[in-house]
Amino acid sequence: MGNHNNKILSTAIFFLCISHFIFGNNKLPPSHDMPNILFILVDDLGKEWVSAYGAEEVETPKIDELAETGLKFENFYSAPVCTPSRVSLFTGQYPFRHGWVNHWDVPRSGGGVNYDWNLNPGIARTMQSAGYRTAAAGKWQVNDFRVQPDAMKHHGFDDWCMWTGYETGNPPSAERYWDPYIHTTEGSKTYKGQFGEDIFSDFLIDFMTKNKDQPMFLYYAMCLTHTPFTSTPHEPDVVEKYDCHKAMVRYMDFIVGKMVKALDDLGLRGNTIIMFTTDNGTVGKITGKMNGRMVQGGKSRTTENGICEPFVVNCPGTVPAGKITDALGDLTDIFPTCAELAGVSMPKNYVFDGVSLADVIRGESNDSPREWIMSMGGDRGGSSKAKLSENGVENEYRFRDRVIRNKEYKLFVSSDRKPEKLVKLQTDAEEKVNLLDNNGSIGQLNFEMLWQTVLKFPKQDNDPIYVPTPAQVWDEKVKVESQIWKK
Repeated sequence: MGNHNNKILSTAIFFLCISHFIFGNNKLPPSHDMPNILFILVDDLGKEWVSAYGAEEVETPKIDELAETGLKFENFYSAPVCTPSRVSLFTGQYPFRHGWVNHWDVPRSGGGVNYDWNLNPGIARTMQSAGYRTAAAGKWQVNDFRVQPDAMKHHGFDDWCMWTGYETGNPPSAERYWDPYIHTTEGSKTYKGQFGEDIFSDFLIDFMTKNKDQPMFLYYAMCLTHTPFTSTPHEPDVVEKYDCHKAMVRYMDFIVGKMVKALDDLGLRGNTIIMFTTDNGTVGKITGKMNGRMVQGGKSRTTENGICEPFVVNCPGTVPAGKITDALGDLTDIFPTCAELAGVSMPKNYVFDGVSLADVIRGESNDSPREWIMSMGGDRGGSSKAKLSENGVENEYRFRDRVIRNKEYKLFVSSDRKPEKLVKLQTDAEEKVNLLDNNGSIGQLNFEMLWQTVLKFPKQDNDPIYVPTPAQVWDEKVKVESQIWKK
């Protein structure tokens, strides 16, 4: 009887030791079924400044190498401006659903507006629930860290290193490049004599080093190549606008290469899916040559130079090498794609617009489930189309103008919900020939398919969904009467 009890005790101790070895400190063993994901989002850069897409005025060898040894998408959409793109990425929803149809710079304009983690889906929270260690670096701008210092934690990030965005009344916070003002778990401060992207990339590499034995989701929202035009550590003496812009593009490419090298050095490259894209087109004051034609920056516009962005995916042994795809995709697809790659279900209590591109990324399909992609809004003319009412921030238009396209044709829809223009993209790169003016049947079937899709969209776009944060002295004043002012 005593020997029997000793055997039971010995067996219990054995399994207790094994359990402690495997699960001690809440760390799960690394799994190749859960790939690391490094998502890089560059600010304000169109295809005409990426040489893998035919840029002729600058070279981006590190991005080109990812494209040459990975998967290059030709038809990938963003929104025309910053905030709608980012919130679509975070939520997997189009702006008409999540409500951030227009740009609203939270730390600058305030008004109680915030990306509310209690009322909106969030990609990092879902990845975290799957067992991923999560980190973010770079630009955020949809929460004010003075008011919500732990916002990144609530959004599902284990660690973060963010430019605060310009905080009204706090001049140092305007700096994102030299002497950047950065928010971490220890608070916000200026990093004198340093360059922002160096700090962000070093932070992420340090996070990877500390967490390399666990699956990681890394969100790197670069500040480059957004204005103000600046010199860089590699080209400190540039002054002229185009010289600065090209230097910024080259340094962005260098940082991409730095991240890839770190993954190699840590032995993580073969189990890390790198995704590279941008939030919208280049600023309009910059023009670049691409594939033999001059392309003006299309930021804030729904023409292809404003919304059809570079999208490159790379992971040796997982992602097809040296392949170009015409599969349709947009930023709403990133959330469901990452969820599928991580083996976790999407949250059940929200409606999502994005679809998973995982089969295309893994080479299991030559096409995505999409028959169309969509982009909407923009701030043409330079003025935001959002204003603060007594009930919160609201979009000016009940139904914002938008574009919807398939692989061949693109339909422009006006804010009064009418078809405005139909173009054939392969033969009309400038998008000038309106096929709706043609009484013939050119593009008629494509028009009908696209238009029937538009008719399924809600008749009124949502406004941002949030509980207001407490009033602050820097808040913008209420300027419009709720709902009454809408067009």
